[in-house]
Amino acid sequence: MIGAGIDWPAFWTPIRLSLQVALLSSVVTLLLGVLIARWMSRARFKGKLLLETLFMLPLVLPPTVVGFLLLVLLGRRGWMGKLIEWVFHAPIIFTWWAAVIASVVVAFPLVYQTMKVGFSGIDHHLEDAGRSMGGNEWQIFRYITLPLVFPSLISAYILGFARALGEFGATLMIAGNIPGVTQTVPTAIYVAVDGGNMAMAWAWTIAIVLISFLMLALTRRKTE
Repeated sequence: MIGAGIDWPAFWTPIRLSLQVALLSSVVTLLLGVLIARWMSRARFKGKLLLETLFMLPLVLPPTVVGFLLLVLLGRRGWMGKLIEWVFHAPIIFTWWAAVIASVVVAFPLVYQTMKVGFSGIDHHLEDAGRSMGGNEWQIFRYITLPLVFPSLISAYILGFARALGEFGATLMIAGNIPGVTQTVPTAIYVAVDGGNMAMAWAWTIAIVLISFLMLALTRRKTE
């Protein structure tokens, strides 16, 4: 029996932290994805292809490479890390905020691409009709554009949440694996397997598979 070897208080802590990181990072990623995808779907400028390639790069890079680059940038010797430490009087690496940043970076390409497809599928004549009736850009976005891309919005959020929930490599590089502080479910599974605690590894694996399955099933339901 798997349940016989499970430390239940220790079991729930990584799940709570994973959900906390995934919820916050998915909201941040969705906001960034909507704003940038909206702008990129309408903008025409030299170097657009290069910029879009940069946006999609975390999707194909190994997570450890993404984590290493973030560590260099946000570490105590990096310019951004120094700025953060100067503002908040504490380093950001090896905190759960670092896990949020890692999740945002790796989930952004999925959210961005989903929203870009959604914005590209809009009939712009509808937006032009709204402008001809005196609507400002915010009113057009709120009452015309947003309802039209709402299915894409739901899909983008759920995909971003699921990707953030399963992030391992980049998170391990900049947030570490501190139990009760930065240890998420993927890192907890790794430690459990490495330590031979297969009961806990199975319990966390089943939990994250169930959560991810429900999120993906919800995505398909919303888009069909």
